[in-house]
Amino acid sequence: MNNSFFSRFTPKEPKFFHLLKQVSEVLIAASDLLVDSMQCSTREERTDYFHKIKDQERLGDQLAHKIFEELSTSFITPFDREDIHSLADCMDDVIDRVNSCAKRIAIYNPKANNPMAIELGLVVKDDAKCIDIAMKELEFLRKNASSIKARSKELHDLENKADDLYEVAIIKLFEEETDGIELIKEKEILAELEKATDAAERVGKVLKTIIVKYA
Repeated sequence: MNNSFFSRFTPKEPKFFHLLKQVSEVLIAASDLLVDSMQCSTREERTDYFHKIKDQERLGDQLAHKIFEELSTSFITPFDREDIHSLADCMDDVIDRVNSCAKRIAIYNPKANNPMAIELGLVVKDDAKCIDIAMKELEFLRKNASSIKARSKELHDLENKADDLYEVAIIKLFEEETDGIELIKEKEILAELEKATDAAERVGKVLKTIIVKYA
């Protein structure tokens, strides 16, 4: 927070807000594709969606790297460099998890789409929408502090919802699935979806830290 006082009298480097918004837009695109991929029934379709999501994951990596480069060359930043770095890194991690989910769906190619997995995928999509709204509001933090705080809480609530869904899904899976191989496939996919919601919650925690420091 060593630049918080001086940042009131110096340019705000709006490029960081623009870049963070671009990362959130990549997350939106990737999560939309993930939900669509979970409606597919063939390996070819699932693999095609995985490749599309992989393209988004690469774009997310490029944007995160761009943010890290800009942090090393910018004299003044709107927030602590560590907070901007953490925000970009955490969002990139969510995109990575979405990519990992799609990869498992394509490789394991389960015989049927688990309705509980689809519900978890929709939670991931809601996470992405929530993060995107927060990134839109971040540039005017003081004005939007209460709204961003609400987004942070929403990400926490979504993670709790995902935990409950995951627990029920695992119980049903072990009670109803008699094919051991299919059980392993579905369990791995469910676990990766749940991890994606954990990663999204970490974005909310970074936002909460920024609000405490600057709002």
